[in-house]
Amino acid sequence: MSSNRKFLSLAGLLVLAGCGFTPLYGGDEGADVQRQLEQVKIANIPERPGQLLHEALEAQMQRQGSPTQQLYVLNVSYVITPEEIGVQADTSVSRERFNARATWSLAPIGAPAQALASGQAVTSDALNIINQQYFAQSQETGTVNQQLADQIAAQITQQVSVYFKTHPAAPAPG
Repeated sequence: MSSNRKFLSLAGLLVLAGCGFTPLYGGDEGADVQRQLEQVKIANIPERPGQLLHEALEAQMQRQGSPTQQLYVLNVSYVITPEEIGVQADTSVSRERFNARATWSLAPIGAPAQALASGQAVTSDALNIINQQYFAQSQETGTVNQQLADQIAAQITQQVSVYFKTHPAAPAPG
């Protein structure tokens, strides 16, 4: 690496540190955030797309397996809406977009009506509809549903992590 690049890299790091930037999972606070994420029980989410989202959230939040001490419950409402976007002259559809929206709330286990944080996550994906056999079309739709679940789970995990980062002593049920 040339000396100019080293200097610019160092200057960039100093500027970020000067403006108060800290990585979400950096330092000791990162361990606290991960520990709090592992104390979140993810409530059931209905239907097959909900199961995929539940599994994706578990994979991102509960990296050490099922939480031994559950202090929080994450409630998620999840819906995927298909939209036909490639309509041909003969009214057949050649492309379909899937819009996914999740609304979530984080609450103490003992007081589910007392939301500590809430938010939304939105994403979309699309697939081409061609003359495929049913199995191939079903497989492709399943892949899109998994990708949507992974993207929504990443957004929710990030939003919950930001809450835990900004509220390090988040109230536990008493």
